[in-house]
Amino acid sequence: MDFKPTTLNERIDSLDIIRGFSLLGILLVNMFGFYLPMPHIDLQDWFREAMDIIWLQTLDIYVQSSFYPLFSMLFGYGIAMQYVKAENTGIRFYSFARKRMIILFVLGMIHALFIWWGDILAMYAFCGVFLLLFIPFSPKMILTFGLVIFGLMHFLILSVYGMAGIANKVYEAMSVDIVMVENAITAYGIGNWFDAFNQRLNDLSVQMNPAMWLSALFTILPYMLIGAALAKWRLIERAKNLIGLWITLAVVGMGLGLFIKSAPYIFERTYLLEYLKVYIGGPILSLGYMALIVCICMLPLLPKILRPIGQVGRMSLTIYIMQSIICSIIFYDFGFGLYGRVTVQMGVLIAIAIFIVQIIFALTWFMKFKQGPLEAVVKKINYQKTF
Repeated sequence: MDFKPTTLNERIDSLDIIRGFSLLGILLVNMFGFYLPMPHIDLQDWFREAMDIIWLQTLDIYVQSSFYPLFSMLFGYGIAMQYVKAENTGIRFYSFARKRMIILFVLGMIHALFIWWGDILAMYAFCGVFLLLFIPFSPKMILTFGLVIFGLMHFLILSVYGMAGIANKVYEAMSVDIVMVENAITAYGIGNWFDAFNQRLNDLSVQMNPAMWLSALFTILPYMLIGAALAKWRLIERAKNLIGLWITLAVVGMGLGLFIKSAPYIFERTYLLEYLKVYIGGPILSLGYMALIVCICMLPLLPKILRPIGQVGRMSLTIYIMQSIICSIIFYDFGFGLYGRVTVQMGVLIAIAIFIVQIIFALTWFMKFKQGPLEAVVKKINYQKTF
């Protein structure tokens, strides 16, 4: 039997809408990496204008560190759905799943090397290989594995904070490598494509150093496992029967997540509160966002109103790569050369404008085609008899 991709009739609207919503959040965060010398600076210490600081804090609370966990959970949810489908139809799942991870990894490395250093696809593929090891287990076991892996590293790090006596000390901004900052500004701001390429290699040495790959197993894989457990329980598919659960997750996730993420601004920015903001508040808020959208999609007419965002979610791979291409053209000198010349507010507005254009593109594309362009290419490679 042939393993077939999800058909249009099998799609879950709320999943596509959540995925589309996530892509907007990811773009809002990634914008800093396109027009500032990331990853060589601390954003919290970079801006001096009051309006920039206000906008940055708003993004930090509502967006930063809350959308990659959400997208990771969706990744795990999708893989688990495919596994369950394969099990129900007697299809060999792993040959196709492993091939998909290889394709995703290669595509991610091409993206990182030739378009933007901040790629996440390769990391997802790397973590996805480990995700496949856990997929056959029961949802309770998968969730347990996810929570244990999530808690292990953070327990160790927080223990080190306590033993070093820095937990309640005021957070100090990371040291800045002035040479790397100046090189990035020169290469991306006034350099040609080859200058940007060489700088991209330097940035990748920071973004994809060995420690980052290891860290991904504790900061990305657990969310994938949580998403896979949710999929095996079919929590989104059975949302109407579990409305109490989803309302509770929405209220608690949004309330608690926003409180934890606001704590460094409400109180004092200590090492402990900064850590909790990123690694505890971020994922809790992402669950709140997911639950809120699931609840919204149970209301009459709203899924149809949100359908344009869902269309973006249907072609998430294409949209993600497209965002990098568009931003490279906007900000780098071989394009419109706006690198380092925009405020945080302008960056947000540009991101929203790009997303609106992508919604129009997705709606137009799906009038004629059933899959996004990159999705179609990956499908053709993945489902052919030879690799």
